[in-house]
Amino acid sequence: MKVKKYQAGSISEAMKLVGKDIGPEALILSTKKIDDPSTNKNIFEITAIPGPPLDGLIKEQNELQTTDDSTLEYLKTLRSELMNIKEMMFMLSQSSSLMDGFCSTPGAINIYGKLVKSGISEKHAKKFLEKGGIFNENGKLTIKEIRTRVLKEMLKVIEVTDPFKSKNQIVAAFIGPTGVGKTTTVAKLAANLYLKQRKKVGFISIDNYRIAALEQLKTYASILGIPCLPAFNKSELKYAMSCMTDKDVILIDTAGQSHYDMERIKEMEILIGGNYPIRTHLLLSIGTNESEMENIAANFGALNFNSYIFTKTDETKKRGAIINQIINRKLPISFVTTGQRVPEDIIAATKLDVLRLLF
Repeated sequence: MKVKKYQAGSISEAMKLVGKDIGPEALILSTKKIDDPSTNKNIFEITAIPGPPLDGLIKEQNELQTTDDSTLEYLKTLRSELMNIKEMMFMLSQSSSLMDGFCSTPGAINIYGKLVKSGISEKHAKKFLEKGGIFNENGKLTIKEIRTRVLKEMLKVIEVTDPFKSKNQIVAAFIGPTGVGKTTTVAKLAANLYLKQRKKVGFISIDNYRIAALEQLKTYASILGIPCLPAFNKSELKYAMSCMTDKDVILIDTAGQSHYDMERIKEMEILIGGNYPIRTHLLLSIGTNESEMENIAANFGALNFNSYIFTKTDETKKRGAIINQIINRKLPISFVTTGQRVPEDIIAATKLDVLRLLF
């Protein structure tokens, strides 16, 4: 796997040299600008390796198992992080407004590419570079310095919250579209609150659309040894809550529904609104595209939700939708789910955990 360096008077010319020599699948290790004292001009240098051999090495090591797990994991991570010439050319063609910045600071191309590949929108990726002052240093920043500045800007937009940090009784309802994982998430939270934090917990189900929903919740309640009551109208909800006055936390599972069905959203607003001290939390599947995620948040906004819970992060590598959403509609993240296991696959959100999920 031979590492090669290519130099030219512009980034695009250097990329053409790479593509011509080792093909469009060549993997870009680094890009930088070099001052040429002999001509007083800038030279752009790209360091690259052939694409297929790295994939072949990973496949070979998987088959032969002749390397340790950490080395194999490193190879896989390296392959996922690097851009090839085709990706870089496409990135630059879509980012004409950044071309001047990339010419002054070529190292920013790789960072920008990683942001976009992670699912962060090009608009927000550009803002992170600009707010970090990446293009104000005339190309003097190293890749590490660029990365550090960008991550600091990302940390500024991430807000987190713990909805169960209170000495008073907490009543929390979990809302969101069908299939986002509400019932499973409620069970994970209950297990953690009850088994780890030793809190008294109760379930209420207001899902009268799915017959199996209440039974599923009752199964979890039976395993944990906590009460579970149905409540499909205001009087039943009042009764259920009166039966749980001794509980530290009451978790309410709601019906999954289309975010375009405003009539049903209105029904839920009437049911859990009013005088009840209920705080709502919106669940969003990480695989949902940016525009649809914003539509979900906008339409469920009638329920005045207090935080995001991002689910199914194990089902995609592109998790930048988290950043897009919290920038588009500023609210904190409370939890992130990472799989289907109950109660293991859920984490209380921290700023660093969110960044780790992205990269």
